Amino acid sequence: MSFSNSIELLQFHWMAYTLYSLMIISVIAWFAYNLTRKEKANSIVRIPFYGYMAFLVAGGVGHHIFTYNTVPWVAEDITRHDITADQTFHISVKRHVYTMPDEKIIINCGEKIMFDVVSEDLTYGFGLFRKDHSMVTQMQVNPGSKNDLLWTFNHNGVFDLMSTEYSGPRGNAMFIADAVEVRGCDEKVAILDGGVK
Repeated sequence: MSFSNSIELLQFHWMAYTLYSLMIISVIAWFAYNLTRKEKANSIVRIPFYGYMAFLVAGGVGHHIFTYNTVPWVAEDITRHDITADQTFHISVKRHVYTMPDEKIIINCGEKIMFDVVSEDLTYGFGLFRKDHSMVTQMQVNPGSKNDLLWTFNHNGVFDLMSTEYSGPRGNAMFIADAVEVRGCDEKVAILDGGVK
């Protein structure tokens, strides 16, 4: 099982976490029901309860162990020291304004991109968003520290840039429409590979 972007990953985890939450709620409901009973539960009844709890713990931990490799950006984060970016874009932020290298950043499909963002005064956010307002990726941008984000885009799209951190009331206006455009992805291949168009 592999996911090529965060939308697919979120759809899968939404289903898994919903099922897991319902199982946990059933434990609470079972416990509440037993509190209302006049007779106490026999000690033998506790064995299935603890077995169910062990199943929930094993299921929750196991889910994360077996799916951590499906998260598209995990492999890049783990082996990041061995990766050379195809392009690096230097962006600075000061007084609630992004200074971009170009009016629009053009990226080719599948390239490894490094966003190197420097804050000259406050803590800001650097977030790329799809047109439906769902987030592609983001990072916190702290002044006086290295802030870079390595990302590979596998789908065509035009993305908006906005701050994802509170930096005062003026931070609400930190928005650049159509800041990044990704071109050249073969969307038919992406759909066959489990992607979304």
